[in-house]
Amino acid sequence: MQTSSRTRARTIAVALAGAVVVSGCSAKPEATQPAAAPVFTPVLSVKELMENIIDPQADYVFDAVGSDVSPKGIVDIKPTTDEDWTKIQRGAYVLAESSNLLKMTRKMAPDGARNVEPGGPELTPAQIEAKVKENPALWNSHADTLRAEAMKVIEIVKARDADKLLAAGSAIDQACEACHLDFWYPGDREAVLKDRNSKAYTVPPKK
Repeated sequence: MQTSSRTRARTIAVALAGAVVVSGCSAKPEATQPAAAPVFTPVLSVKELMENIIDPQADYVFDAVGSDVSPKGIVDIKPTTDEDWTKIQRGAYVLAESSNLLKMTRKMAPDGARNVEPGGPELTPAQIEAKVKENPALWNSHADTLRAEAMKVIEIVKARDADKLLAAGSAIDQACEACHLDFWYPGDREAVLKDRNSKAYTVPPKK
């Protein structure tokens, strides 16, 4: 009798273990919840982004080469030290990354900002915002162009080719102005182009 009871107990235990295994295999895995989309909170308006980040960093590229008139005559300016090249590189990287910041939805100008000249050639922040919403693809394409031109400067820095910096700076300047003519002061396009044609601009050769 004692042996029979032990055998029966073992049989029941094995059966229960088997049921647990079968139950575990047949259980459906819990559905994984999709990861929540990151939340971005812009701190600056586009106007403030330009004034505090994009313009100052672009100056590292624009001011990298040129000529300065001194009492001793004309002095050519160009990067000669690693520190000089590092400043240009940092400016170009910030410009390239700023193209992504420009694509983030944000206000065009801080609250209460107005045009310097009421009725002048510049559009109001509300008008600019309306144009961006009407054609976001064009706005983003201008940001992409800025990034592409800034990354060309990075390659110039790596090659330490100061002779190409002037053309690279002109390309960045024209990339910025092309966006301005579409979204900031489109009514001034004719005057701007006329002024540009009256000056000597360095334009990179087409490949």
